[in-house]
Amino acid sequence: MGIQINGQTDTITATDGSFTIQGASGNLTGNLTGNVTGDLTGNVSGNVNAGVVTATSRIVVGNSFVKATSIGIGTTTTAGRNAGVGTAAGTLIYNSTTNQLEVYSPAGWIVGAQEPFNATGGTLDTTSRSGYAVHTFTSPGSFVASGAPKTCEYLVIAGGGGGGAVNGGGGGAGGYRTSTSFNVTAGTYTIQVGSGGNVGSPPGNTGQGGKGTPSFITNPGISSITSTGGGGGACSAPNTQKQDAGSGGSGGGGSGYRQPDSTFVGAALGSGNTPPTSPPQGNDGGPSGPLNWASAACGGGGGAGGSGGSAPVDGGGAGGNGSASSITGTPVTRGGGGGGTGFPNPGGTAGPGGGGTGGGPGGNGTNGTANTGGGGGGSYPSSGGNGGSGIVIIAYPTA
Repeated sequence: MGIQINGQTDTITATDGSFTIQGASGNLTGNLTGNVTGDLTGNVSGNVNAGVVTATSRIVVGNSFVKATSIGIGTTTTAGRNAGVGTAAGTLIYNSTTNQLEVYSPAGWIVGAQEPFNATGGTLDTTSRSGYAVHTFTSPGSFVASGAPKTCEYLVIAGGGGGGAVNGGGGGAGGYRTSTSFNVTAGTYTIQVGSGGNVGSPPGNTGQGGKGTPSFITNPGISSITSTGGGGGACSAPNTQKQDAGSGGSGGGGSGYRQPDSTFVGAALGSGNTPPTSPPQGNDGGPSGPLNWASAACGGGGGAGGSGGSAPVDGGGAGGNGSASSITGTPVTRGGGGGGTGFPNPGGTAGPGGGGTGGGPGGNGTNGTANTGGGGGGSYPSSGGNGGSGIVIIAYPTA
């Protein structure tokens, strides 16, 4: 004869201390010791000290589950793990902040397994540098990372400054920043590649070269990694017109001009590493030089590896040296300053690393090289050279 539970007739059969409940549903509260065979539907409160629990589909607790073919462990963030997860040795979680499996040990949380790092964006090269993936950006874009965190390298060079016009100083190189310890986590990183500054305006205007625009890597989870554009070259024109050189990643070169009536017109050099970073992102421009009657002697623009050269008598100062990087697999020098104007002696030489040559008598300054951040050359009496555009490179080991 059945026993009615909640209005239903159920059968309880005792067999050597065991019993079977058929057709029962509802809540089971208390301690259950022994084997449970079959489907258990409802809530179980208390301790289940069972030798064997057999389920036909799965056992689910929150977002964790046990199935015949797989196990789903709890998913939480680093903050959730630290705030609410028990710290018994052997506790296992999937950390969605770091995209990795973690287990708790007496030494703390350690990585058990992790999704491999992967990234897209720019021009990808996996052959030039053995064991590394290199992403090169010569225009704005996005670097999109997924998987576990990765320590990467970067090179961020801004656009170079334009050379000054009319007895113009050389343009300064774009700011140059590099690191081998850039921690990248999953997410989208915005990449900006700065353009070079324009040449200085012809007589009747300021004559100062335009400043280059910044290059940067930014992401909500990091402080922006920004290189500042190079400062434009100075100008000193007849009739006492002048314009000081601009400051920036590297500063533009100063300018000096002596008019036929022996009146001196001078314009100051620009400062580098502005705003300051550590290590410095650039150097100062060079000063104007000694002048004779009706002459021009203008300093070279600063470079990533050295200050702009001071102008010799009636000649142009050399552009400052650039700096070499092997981030792509072989050393490449970038970030050279532009040479300054000379008259009647020749203009200054280009700074190694993409700087432009300074103009001499009747000649124009030349442009800085694209994607090097090189400064443009100054000129007499015509326009100077444009600054070179910048570049952003991110590299990381593939193993």
